[in-house]
Amino acid sequence: MNTLEQLRSGQLIGAKRLQLVEQLETFPDEIFTLADTLEVLDLSNNNLSDLPDEFASLTKLKRVFLSFNQFQHIPAVLAKCPSLIMIAFKGNKISEFAEHSLPLSTQWLILTDNHIEQLPDSFGELTQLRKLALAGNRLTTLPHSMQQCQALELVRLSANNLTDVNDWLFELPKLSWLAFAGNDFNKAQSLQQVQLAAVQLNEFSLVEKIGEGASGIIHLAQWQHNNVALKLFKGAITSDGYPLDEVNCCLQAGEHKNLINVLAYIDNPEQLGLVMELISKDYQNLGLPPSLDTCTRDTFFEHTQFTAHAIKHIAKQMVSTLTHLHINNVSHGDVYAHNTMINDEYTVLFGDFGAATNLDSLTDYQRQQMQRIEVRAIGCLIDDLLNVCTDDISDKTPLITLSRQCINADMTQRPSFDILNHDL
Repeated sequence: MNTLEQLRSGQLIGAKRLQLVEQLETFPDEIFTLADTLEVLDLSNNNLSDLPDEFASLTKLKRVFLSFNQFQHIPAVLAKCPSLIMIAFKGNKISEFAEHSLPLSTQWLILTDNHIEQLPDSFGELTQLRKLALAGNRLTTLPHSMQQCQALELVRLSANNLTDVNDWLFELPKLSWLAFAGNDFNKAQSLQQVQLAAVQLNEFSLVEKIGEGASGIIHLAQWQHNNVALKLFKGAITSDGYPLDEVNCCLQAGEHKNLINVLAYIDNPEQLGLVMELISKDYQNLGLPPSLDTCTRDTFFEHTQFTAHAIKHIAKQMVSTLTHLHINNVSHGDVYAHNTMINDEYTVLFGDFGAATNLDSLTDYQRQQMQRIEVRAIGCLIDDLLNVCTDDISDKTPLITLSRQCINADMTQRPSFDILNHDL
């Protein structure tokens, strides 16, 4: 993190990155002294509500983070920034989204947790957009122009006011990760009736925090003389949607040998929670989340390596798990290596239903398309793992072919889960 004092003294001349958290209410003019070099600007967690017209002079700027400020509109000057590819306004008060207010170069747009009721008709001009986060707004419809955003790979629409979803959304050729739970047409009103115990938080003794995701914190806890993993949800809404929808999808998913086993749930208005089997320390994350550079694709620890045989074994288990989920009318929405755990035998444990969606309210066609979307996610997962594969090309060729089939832009040509289960 940097300081205004450093900026004003000239210490930061030539900097490519700048982060300021100083309760700013106006944009510091001193930032323009970095116009020749600045590529990443993070002014999140301040009190800004607008950007000056001169902002467009930051011609090298690629990424701007303005989350948790006081913006009520998308500043039109952003459209004049020639190099801007990533824009983040999470947790503001944005209700005004004017036509043509974003640069056509935008690839990654974060507008989670605002007050947006309508996207502009010009949204379809964002043909380079790959990653779109709109959860926690007030959208009632999506503009038909959005079907021109053919590069979209990840879309988050949970916790809005959508009354339905159009078929064209399910037909975007590169879409691999889609979440839209908690809208007017599919929002969970209460917890499902399942054959699991409903328990109280006071039955648990929290030992230590062992993990944290977008929707909740996972604790090592003692319960009935056993160690368990207790996920406690953070609040009324998360970056992926409503906790109640996540819990319901997790419970609706049922049991599968490659799903993390749910033992019970906490159903209190003040605190939702899931009680899960504690994962053995033999398991570790298969991958790491995407970086700013990879945008939608996972990364890996340095020196990570997999054989083609291991990748095939992992993929086979993932396909089996997804087949099970879709039979139970649940899409996962976040099929990634970083949400997958493996042990030394490459046995998979899969979880994190934060982006899951109940598919009961969809048409048969839309459910079929959701399967094709998650088949593409499997193709991306295989492709990511092949990037760290140590084998010769001859050993990798069958998996390369399979991955390409899964990510085929012609969705009707992608293999079904049944075919993948057979081929793997």
